[in-house]
Amino acid sequence: MTLEVSLEKQLGDFAFASEFSVQSRRVGVFGPSGSGKSTLMHMLAGLLKPDRGFIRLDGETLFDGSSKVNRSSEKRRVGVVFQHAHLFPHMGVWRNLLYGYKRTPKQQRRVDPQSLVEVLNLGPLLDRGTGTLSGGERQRVALGRTVLSCPRLILMDEPLNGLDEGLKYQIIPYLKKVFAEFEIPFMFISHSLNEMRLMTDQVLEFADGRLCAQTSAHRLALHRMETSQTGYMNLLELRDPRPQNGLFVYRWGNQDFILTAGGEAPVGMFELSSREITLFKKHPEATSARNLLHCKVKKVFDVGNRVGVELDCNGQHLVSQVVHDAVRDLGLQVGGEIIAVIKASAFRRLY
Repeated sequence: MTLEVSLEKQLGDFAFASEFSVQSRRVGVFGPSGSGKSTLMHMLAGLLKPDRGFIRLDGETLFDGSSKVNRSSEKRRVGVVFQHAHLFPHMGVWRNLLYGYKRTPKQQRRVDPQSLVEVLNLGPLLDRGTGTLSGGERQRVALGRTVLSCPRLILMDEPLNGLDEGLKYQIIPYLKKVFAEFEIPFMFISHSLNEMRLMTDQVLEFADGRLCAQTSAHRLALHRMETSQTGYMNLLELRDPRPQNGLFVYRWGNQDFILTAGGEAPVGMFELSSREITLFKKHPEATSARNLLHCKVKKVFDVGNRVGVELDCNGQHLVSQVVHDAVRDLGLQVGGEIIAVIKASAFRRLY
């Protein structure tokens, strides 16, 4: 997807004025409340007319103030998933799902309803009324309804904001699976840094109606380390657990991690704070920590009164943080070798 935007809009005392161009299928729009994220989304969807500027999607002009082009929201083929599901209460789940599909010309239908039902695991819900659904189930149905309208682009406006943390991380794998399976470009709008990291590649960061950065989700997280109470959160996909002396050994790339886990060992995405990674100059003689990784230093950078250290651990990457004196004591420099030590209890499962 190629999206070119140059827009201005005055709404009372709030002024939106931003210009950008992105080429990606996974775009994030990040910023605090009142930064202009939803204003941008409404203009892209055709729900709010800009004062001036243009919107071009894959070379097609959707809006141009100077030439008075303003395609209706129905003709833009831009789908929207709102924070609240907005399902039709007089229709059951199956009729809600097919609402947009039946109104899409046959030549534009490229998503099979049954395939989507499988991907979103909606089969058990098809005969139910919308009033019986949980928050997470409603969001899955709303996403399915939007996908089945076969849009060229889907805008998601804080779709996980109303869900508790546990439910939020249950929904994210469904979102990722849908967009990977059906190859539909999307813009994911959120003020959550973790959601940006898990869902997007390129990120547009907004503040006070202005675009203040266009970056990657990884670089955005590094930039915000200084103000984060938890440091940089490393996101690790861990697989193939096997028990070992009351702990569990997981595969991370082509190496192992040892974790604590109660009962069955879950697989999936885990987070690990940069503050939980201790660095040693040499292999320690003995330590209670179960994970010792031989790494090379990729980058050393200032993070306020701390120093961030990017590590290459046999092809996998971690970010640690240390105090300034430790840089000297450890002889940290790009290309140098270091031992990263991590407790088995330092990992937290997201999904």
